[in-house]
Amino acid sequence: MYSFNSRVRYSEMNHQRGTMDSSSIINYFQDCSTFQSEDMNRGLAYLQTRNRVWLLNSWQLQILRPMQLGYYITIGTWAHAFQGFYGYRNFIMKDEKELVLAVANSIWVYIDSDTGKPTRIPKDYADYQLEPPYPMIYAERKIEIPENCSLQTPFVVVKSNIDSYNHVNNGQYIKMAEEFLPDRFIVQSMRVEYRMQALFGDTILPMVSIENDCYTIVLADTTKKPYAIIEFHGNHTL
Repeated sequence: MYSFNSRVRYSEMNHQRGTMDSSSIINYFQDCSTFQSEDMNRGLAYLQTRNRVWLLNSWQLQILRPMQLGYYITIGTWAHAFQGFYGYRNFIMKDEKELVLAVANSIWVYIDSDTGKPTRIPKDYADYQLEPPYPMIYAERKIEIPENCSLQTPFVVVKSNIDSYNHVNNGQYIKMAEEFLPDRFIVQSMRVEYRMQALFGDTILPMVSIENDCYTIVLADTTKKPYAIIEFHGNHTL
């Protein structure tokens, strides 16, 4: 497992709930996998010289304990499978007592950036030394869109949403979706399915479904074709 240490910052807190948001946890996980790739010389420069890119297909996050301001944390990641053009990667976050705070699974697709199509993962990715998958209940990759979605006010993708690949960063979709959660809603698990890429200046049409303690937020284009589908499960605090 590759890991790095950090501390929960004020800027990462949701101050209505008093804990770290899902999007901040995901940012830590994304940074951890980026650090590992860079340290193994499989990072941005490696991909750019080969006209390749890893696109995130889905997230499954479980939050086992709330992360509060000032916590000392360790973030870890490891690849547990490469199959064809798919890569499967686990993540974990622990506190200073080694208690597990959050775990996640992610599925990535290896893309030829010239054609925009998936391509087989090269043999040199064997350097990642696969480890067993984390013992969790693995959910389906695809998320079904509920029929009872209500339309919300559209908004436009701004520069701060964009990453080095010139499309909306994976974590930004989650941040956008969190805007539609009630202030006192505590997220216990989350799934995300990414379907297409939003670019700077695109208009995003949010659609929201609420069923008991499940909030499904569809971030779609103006024809209602989804960019990303985010599903939050949790509970309401008093």
